[in-house]
This record gives sequence, structure tokens and C-alpha cells, in this order.
Amino acid sequence: MSGALDAGARPGPPGPAAPAVPLGDVLRAARRRFSVELSPPHDEAGAARQWEAVRRLERLRPVFASVTYGAGGGDQDGTVELAGRLRDGTGVRPLAHLTAVGQPADALREVLRRLRAAGVGDVLALRGDPHGDPRAPWRPHPGGLQHADQLVRLARAEGAVSVGVAAFPLGHPESPDLDSDTRHLAGKLRAGADFAIAQLCFDVEEFLRLRDRLARTAPDLAGVPVLPGLLPVTSPRVLEVTRRLTGDHEPSWLQRRLAPLLDDRGAFREEGLEVALEAGQRLLAEGEQVLHLYSLNSSGAVERLVGELGLAG
Repeated sequence: MSGALDAGARPGPPGPAAPAVPLGDVLRAARRRFSVELSPPHDEAGAARQWEAVRRLERLRPVFASVTYGAGGGDQDGTVELAGRLRDGTGVRPLAHLTAVGQPADALREVLRRLRAAGVGDVLALRGDPHGDPRAPWRPHPGGLQHADQLVRLARAEGAVSVGVAAFPLGHPESPDLDSDTRHLAGKLRAGADFAIAQLCFDVEEFLRLRDRLARTAPDLAGVPVLPGLLPVTSPRVLEVTRRLTGDHEPSWLQRRLAPLLDDRGAFREEGLEVALEAGQRLLAEGEQVLHLYSLNSSGAVERLVGELGLAG
């Protein structure tokens, strides 16, 4: 990993020192690199497969690995455990997802302290979606937080080294329009976030329009990294995952390319990888330097993209 990740000690509970350089600074300095997303595994067999993938991805030197709550929302224990294991057992810098769903502020503070004790100083602050039904009306926990900007401030108050937030190229489902959504993103960044990771979208133009809206809305935030997200659609099952992640937003051009290949597993995989490669090439041509790759806990597609796009550190 980069020398920027060499840690200096920070005040706090005993444990390995968290990296001293904020991820925002690391991302601004990066050139043609990638980050990757992992999720806590469901069982021991899944954990073994995931760790094999982690070892393969480690050799490519991702800028960081974000660690989600897992399928269906999961819980924070798996996030803390996997982030800590990455910190202790690899050269990969973990970024732990932190969500306000179902937790009072005191519980969130305790999670941040546990992460700091494990040497994990970077968090992705997410309001999160209701457990069970992401489209259900949002109701904050009594004594909890209402918005992600509040979670950013709480993480900062608890000594987080870096705080990231989510960006929505298609707009958050609860936003009345894209301009309102962009103002909300600017508010999260001004609350103390170092960077943002864009939710998956297939049309590169949607991400570029988000980038332009943020530049118009908040010129004071020029230079704050916003990472585009890419998920190679390598199977019909993965296509279903992407539909959930994008709120069933599936461009007609993608349907035309993939639908004829549903019965040919190999051809479907190759076409899905080609779609992701084309998007990655366009993003790099538009000046993006770090691409965030959704791995689904497997290394093969990520290795292919990193190799062909020249993103290894």
C-alpha cells in the first residue's frame, strides 16, 4: 500500500493505530487506482471464499475496501469484525459502513469506539434504509439520528480519521428532484465528509451530470472526490442484484445487449464485463482517477477490470 497509509498513533482505546492520513487526501493524490466493496460473509464456507478473493485483490493494491452491513441490512458486528480482520491481516485499508438505521446515538458512538479500538479510523456514514423493506417509510430510532449529515458530525466528534458519504446519480428515492438531492449531498460534505461514493448506475452520463450539478451547486467543494461505482453484470443473478441497487432502473440499451444472452452463461458474462469495461474507459477519459468496484465478494471480475483498465497500484 501507499506510504500515505503508514499509521501514526491516535488517542483512544488500546489497539492497532488507525491510518493518520484522511482518505480524501489519499484519493486526491491517486492516479488510475480502484477501491472495492466487500460484505460480511454468511457462513464459514463463504468466509473462506471471500478471504481467498481478498488475498488476490490485495496484490492489486486497492486504495481501500469498503465493508458493508451485508445482505438485507445485516448488523454492525459483521462489519466491525471484517474491517478489523482486513486491518490486522492484510495491507488493505478498510472503510466501515455505519448506518443510523435502528440505533440510538449512544449505540453508534459505541460502534465508532469499537472500530477505533480495532485500528479502523475510516467510516462511510449512511442514513440507511429500513430493515426488511428498503422502500418503506423512513422512521428514525428514538434517540437516534434523522439524516446522514448528523452521522457525519457524530463520527467526526468520535475522532474518525476519514468520513465518506453516499452520492446518488439518479437521486435518492426520497428526494423531490435532482437539484434538491445535490444540495443534500453538498450538506453532507460540508458537515465534514472527505469524499463520496456514488451509488451504482449504468449510464456514465448520469454520473457525469451528478458531478456537474455538484460543481454548480457547491463550487466551494471543488476537489472533493466523488467516486463512480461499477458493478460488472456477469450473470442473470447479478443483474437482479443491480436492479435492487438501482431501484429497477435498467436502461433499454442494457436490456438489448444482455437479454439475448440469458441462456448462454459464458456469453452473458463476457458481455457484462464488456459493458463495465466500456464504462470504466469512459470514466477514466473524463478525468476520474479512482473507480469503486462492487465485488460481490468475488475477485474474478474485479481482477479483469483492474487489469484491462490499468488500475493496479
